[in-house]
Amino acid sequence: MSQPDLERKKALEQALSQIKKQFGEGAIMSLGSQSAFKEISTIKTGALTLDVALGIGGVPRGRVVEVFGPESSGKSTLALHIVANAQKNGGVAAYIDAEHALDPGYAAKIGVNLDDLLICQPDCGEEALNIAEALARSNAIDVIVIDSVAALVPKSELEGEIGDQFVGLQARLMSQALRKLTSTLSKSNTCAIFINQIREKIGVMYGSPETTPGGRALKFYASVRLDIRRIGGIKGSGDASDVGNRVKVKVVKNKMAPPFQIAEFDILFNEGISRTGTVIDLAVEYNIIDKKGAWYSYKGGRLGQGRDMAREELKKNTKLLDEIESAVMVVSKERVLNPMSKKAAAAAAALVEEEELAEV
Repeated sequence: MSQPDLERKKALEQALSQIKKQFGEGAIMSLGSQSAFKEISTIKTGALTLDVALGIGGVPRGRVVEVFGPESSGKSTLALHIVANAQKNGGVAAYIDAEHALDPGYAAKIGVNLDDLLICQPDCGEEALNIAEALARSNAIDVIVIDSVAALVPKSELEGEIGDQFVGLQARLMSQALRKLTSTLSKSNTCAIFINQIREKIGVMYGSPETTPGGRALKFYASVRLDIRRIGGIKGSGDASDVGNRVKVKVVKNKMAPPFQIAEFDILFNEGISRTGTVIDLAVEYNIIDKKGAWYSYKGGRLGQGRDMAREELKKNTKLLDEIESAVMVVSKERVLNPMSKKAAAAAAALVEEEELAEV
């Protein structure tokens, strides 16, 4: 190493030493060091199809996630499932109900432990976001849900009269809050889920007129943005009324994996996201369940004629459901680690063959 290079290296070491002394250990480090970046952990969404579409097996901890869509599309249901899964893993969840519309009975049916859920119904947007930041700073919260951004009314707007104009007030509030919140979330490994509504811009001739309230800051700060839409109803057996909705989620932004993936799943009114439905959908896609015409079969045994009948059969036979789900999980992990890999289908086929040989 030449003399100028040695001098540059020595100057860099002195600068790094001074920075660490002034700002603390860990203020600056090499990207390859073990302490530079910890592995991203996730919280499952409750829908296997969505976990695969996200590319990392769930929503990321330590990041901002935005869930938006039309009314009654399943935004709050999806958030409650994430809360329930965080609690099942021993985590603590907080729900900031700015809309004052949380249904405890429905949350309990989904699997949320109401005794351990922290609930807040703030009076204004500043209060909601200050509480969210305080919870994140505690380093004791796994997931915080803010429902919703559109309901975060600035205090000055609440104190004013109906009809008064407050241009850009909510956007400035969100921008200021997110500037402070993102670093806190990263350090505490807390996932913040912002539920948002949609609005329509006036006078748009080309492109989509849809937009989301709260300005553009959330779009930039969010690591994951999920667009959830209802695409159809689910009819009950022998009943003309709907018992649920079929929804489609598009990952419109993803900093953790390839974006623009699409997932579909069922949301049933009395139980939330259908675990059985997502297992069947992925099992058919991975060739674990054979679908010939309208018939669904597994290892030569018929599950039912039509998806609804197969779903009801697996609901009754929980042991078989667990077996199929474990096979799906093996392939799903392969897809998550390498979405373009062809090993996923081979892994599924090999697993089914091993189980068949074991039975013989």
